[in-house]
Amino acid sequence: MAGSIAGAFVQGCLPKRPHHAPKKRLTMVNRMQFYIDGAWVDPAVKKSTAVVNPATEEAMYEVALGSKADVDKAVAAAKRAFATFSQTSREERVALLTKIIEIYKGRLKEIGAAVSDEMGAPLPMAEKLQAGAGLGHLMTTLDVLKNYHFEEPVGTAMVLREPIGVVGMITPWNWPLNQIACKVAPALAAGCTMILKPSEFTPTSALIFAEILHEAGVPKGVFNLVNGLGPEVGAAMSEHPDIDMISFTGSTRAGIDVAKRAAPTVKRVSQELGGKSPNVILEGADLTKAVTGGVMHMFNNSGQSCNAPSRMIVPLSKMKEVAAIAKAVADKTKAGDPRAEGTTIGPVVNRGQWDKIQGLIKKGIDEGATLVAGGPGLPEGVNKGFYVRPTIFADVTPDMTIAREEIFGPVLTIIGAKNEADAVQIANDTPYGLAGYVSADTVESAKRVARQIRAGNVNLQGVPNDRTAPFGGYKQSGNGREWGKYGLEDFLEVKAVAGFNAA
Repeated sequence: MAGSIAGAFVQGCLPKRPHHAPKKRLTMVNRMQFYIDGAWVDPAVKKSTAVVNPATEEAMYEVALGSKADVDKAVAAAKRAFATFSQTSREERVALLTKIIEIYKGRLKEIGAAVSDEMGAPLPMAEKLQAGAGLGHLMTTLDVLKNYHFEEPVGTAMVLREPIGVVGMITPWNWPLNQIACKVAPALAAGCTMILKPSEFTPTSALIFAEILHEAGVPKGVFNLVNGLGPEVGAAMSEHPDIDMISFTGSTRAGIDVAKRAAPTVKRVSQELGGKSPNVILEGADLTKAVTGGVMHMFNNSGQSCNAPSRMIVPLSKMKEVAAIAKAVADKTKAGDPRAEGTTIGPVVNRGQWDKIQGLIKKGIDEGATLVAGGPGLPEGVNKGFYVRPTIFADVTPDMTIAREEIFGPVLTIIGAKNEADAVQIANDTPYGLAGYVSADTVESAKRVARQIRAGNVNLQGVPNDRTAPFGGYKQSGNGREWGKYGLEDFLEVKAVAGFNAA
């Protein structure tokens, strides 16, 4: 596929204007229309929902909600565009991604502000980590595309990797641009066309992303955006016969529904779902460093990360010492206004999430876990907003609700293990398998345990994830992989052409 269409601009695969002459920027953040076939269009049926600022509990604006008719229109555009975009050369797609990156950089602060307002992340974190994650995936994908081998000789055959087709993308609210970019970037690199349904709780950053792609010169129909609800737009996408693949990130419950709806059309379904990730701290580890780092990681993004290290598994004999270190971190974690200086964590995304988290905190108390820090209710000095007190439970047993259910808030459970084998058994005693974390006296000891953890990602000694390595889960945490070349390959079909290399 790569390099197979020389002079594709002339043949009409991409717009005749060069990539360095971008389209005129659209009216900024058009929340009441959808981006379909290269233009902003009205919904088939006028319907909207309020987007609420979780820090103030006040509605900021309305966003349009789509229907099956809007999905049909977007899919038809993507299907038409696939005929030509799938035949573009590597060089053309490199130029396109390069231009997208250039424009994205100019709108980083705007994206960060939108994420902060809509899901409550502290503004510096939203700009650096939330918006920055999207840029990181774009740049990583560009590097992968420049060097990826789309053709591989195998005996007398040639194995070709070709774009899978029209892709439906459903993304969550907790890391909006991270999830949008790590799907859209590799899909563009592969030569796919797509329809994106972002979360209705965080629509603005996705709309800005659509503007960036438009300005960069993405051909009409290649990228389409329809806002809406899961039971309507998400279901219509999952069931659509002309969508070849669904890439979904969200809860395991919703992922199961997507898979069931997709099954009759036998489309590929790639999913990144929930987690209840173990953080195993072994005898001999630097306890202060490991516990402090684990608690800070857990509280990052108000605990709203699928791979959050929510189960800290420690030597039973050191439970009191671990609890004291963890409490000190919680006491310094300030929940407050995302735009105020000194805020560590903001609110959780909405009232529904807040109520769920409060119920699970109460459950932890009722089932006998030791409340070390935090607890139910709003943080001290806060009288509005969906803020959760940074909460630590110690003396948690593996059968407790808070040790088994994904809380998705700033709530850490500390579980004691008798020995290394017991720690591994507890770590794997979960229906999830997205991530794991291991701290030990040596890297070799950490490696030994990492090999035994049933999870798609394991981080040793506090080292963060590498965007060039695959991200995804085992068991009910999903299937398929994102990031780097593994993310690109998720959007590729494999074709074997026998006799291609015959003498």
